[in-house]
Amino acid sequence: MKPVLIVQTGAAPAELRARMGDFPHWFRVAMALRATQVRTVRVDHEQALPPPRMLAAAVITGSGAMVSERLPWSERTAGWIRDAMDVDLPLFGVCYGHQLIAHALGGRVDYHPQGREIGTQAIALLPGAAHDPLLQRLRDGFAAHTTHEQSVLEPPRGAQVLARSAHDAHQILRYGETAISTQFHPEFSVAAMQAYIRRRADVLRGEGRDVDALLAATRPAPQARRLLRAFVRAALQGAAATAIVPAVTRQARAA
Repeated sequence: MKPVLIVQTGAAPAELRARMGDFPHWFRVAMALRATQVRTVRVDHEQALPPPRMLAAAVITGSGAMVSERLPWSERTAGWIRDAMDVDLPLFGVCYGHQLIAHALGGRVDYHPQGREIGTQAIALLPGAAHDPLLQRLRDGFAAHTTHEQSVLEPPRGAQVLARSAHDAHQILRYGETAISTQFHPEFSVAAMQAYIRRRADVLRGEGRDVDALLAATRPAPQARRLLRAFVRAALQGAAATAIVPAVTRQARAA
């Protein structure tokens, strides 16, 4: 079976890695996959991405970098995203990954005019979500963990906006049948969300935020995680079906 690729675009802060592991571990746990089912490529360390046809799916992580910086490794990854779209590879982008897919396909990414979004937020589903195979079972107003300063300000032409929060108009975007992305973090646990709030406490207070209220408002976000797992399950089922066809063809020829 082809692996699910984790396209790692950054790393968790050192103090979090020591206690919780790094982003690939968070994603693997959230996707409920075994280590043998996953491959990780650290694109911000110049590791080369495999051809999209060698993969069952790809998930693109968050990062401390900014898409608007257009760093060389990020722009190369954007080109790989376009190649992946050309062969209908299932793609799931998260935070930086969400923004990078939108940028790669012609959208506009920059700092949000109202500043940072952080904490557990209510995600409002838009009408198109009722017909989306991954979203139709989610309840409106589900909880999700967020931390970002940049956003997709203008989605690519043809992208469908499926959800928003009070702060961000583009929390979920779909790009055709096989690619979807979220501004929120389905891989975050409550502990991870609280750790991000605590490590930015001074900055948040400087912005006039109530850090204690943000911490108290964090809560589990099982539906956000369920979306990621539904994506992976559908991708692996599709990859398995594709793998069966050549085998059946070979058997028929042999007979």
